[in-house]
Amino acid sequence: MVPFIMMHWPQLLSRKRLGSEQPPAEATLRTDFQRDLDRIVFSSAFRRMQDKTQVFPLSRVDYVRTRLTHSLEASSIGRSLGTLVGEQVIARHRLKGFEASDFGDIVAAACLAHDIGNPPFGHSGEDAIRHWAQQAAYGRRRVEVLRGSEREDFLAFEGNAQGFRILTRLQNPDNRGGLQLTCATLAAFTKYPRESCLGGSRFAGVGAKKFGFVAEDLELFEEVAETVGLIRCDRHRAIWCRHPLAFLVEAADDISYRVIDIEDGFRLGYLGLPEVEALFLAVLGNDAQLISRLGRLSDDKGRVEFLRAKVINEVVSQSVNCFLDNEAHILRGVQGEPLMNMIAARESMDRLIKVAREKIYSAPEVVEIQAAGFQVIGDLLERFVEALDDLAEHGAAATPRSQMLSQLVPRQFKGGSAGINAGLYPRLLSLTDFIAGMTDSYAVSLYKKVTGISLPGR
Repeated sequence: MVPFIMMHWPQLLSRKRLGSEQPPAEATLRTDFQRDLDRIVFSSAFRRMQDKTQVFPLSRVDYVRTRLTHSLEASSIGRSLGTLVGEQVIARHRLKGFEASDFGDIVAAACLAHDIGNPPFGHSGEDAIRHWAQQAAYGRRRVEVLRGSEREDFLAFEGNAQGFRILTRLQNPDNRGGLQLTCATLAAFTKYPRESCLGGSRFAGVGAKKFGFVAEDLELFEEVAETVGLIRCDRHRAIWCRHPLAFLVEAADDISYRVIDIEDGFRLGYLGLPEVEALFLAVLGNDAQLISRLGRLSDDKGRVEFLRAKVINEVVSQSVNCFLDNEAHILRGVQGEPLMNMIAARESMDRLIKVAREKIYSAPEVVEIQAAGFQVIGDLLERFVEALDDLAEHGAAATPRSQMLSQLVPRQFKGGSAGINAGLYPRLLSLTDFIAGMTDSYAVSLYKKVTGISLPGR
């Protein structure tokens, strides 16, 4: 009998930094994983999330969450999940040299960055880039020339892969490895450890649903995977099993947006108090003491916040138990379902998504601006790609229009000191980096300027 392959916690928790030749720091009160979190917090890409859509684009209401506040809340939940799991894993495997807080810090850092690659206007921004690559008059012709993963990187544009790119290449671009985070944090961050094109091969499991890095970044992810000991699923294709802590990162995100979107919907008037209370109490069950405490709260906002906190606490507890019950499958790389699909409160948590789709995500305020954002992103890509293609092919003989538009693209997205990228794939990739990195407000402002809708100083 051939023994099964298993991942091992000491290697999975590697403190080696991607791209750095320096050995991990000696044990201090400020650990390598805490340093990861700090590096993410102080990055410009993280700050830009304050003006990126979570659900309500360009909202005039201060209360609603942005990508930044969502990421902070997911990180808080992730720290709890990781620490609680870490305490049990350390005892179960008698791990030496690790603390429960190491698990919590890895998950917290990965959660903090989990949406860092999302383009403007939320998931509709991802759809807009895909649509440009598939349907736009000029974009489609250019992308069709590419092959394999280079082509699929655009046809199936993925914010998760863009996030890996930001962390490992675009932030601190003079460093190999970008922010040079630990391989443990980068592996936990990568919920979909595969390339975009698998050559027709099909792989089961939630980790194979999307892709987590573009073709240009394959070598970087291979280094991460080998360092932490991820199991490779296929000898000929770039696909690996998930890092175990990626299941906790996913759960933290799921818990956060499912619960918080309902709270935001209530605050904006899309859901009434009785409906929200019923949705949250379905998760918590018929707890007489909880009902009694709720009855003593007279403020509607306070009632919803109380229930929101209780729901998060309950689902965190269920997710931790689910992870520990399935740890052996997770370490063998055969865990095919996300934790949210296996917890006792699955049906009531799924109900939160259903109601949000029906009454919040489809609200006119959301759909109208997302539709406009779809146009903004597609049009910016079309104009800038055509202009830089013209410059790459004709140099100084390019049209005045192309030369002027190119001046609006920062040097790092054109080819750095070498000028315009000569290759089509790196040129398209760099322009996608430029557009995806924009905030909602900047994308709208730039669109107005290049289309003549508004002029500087007017």
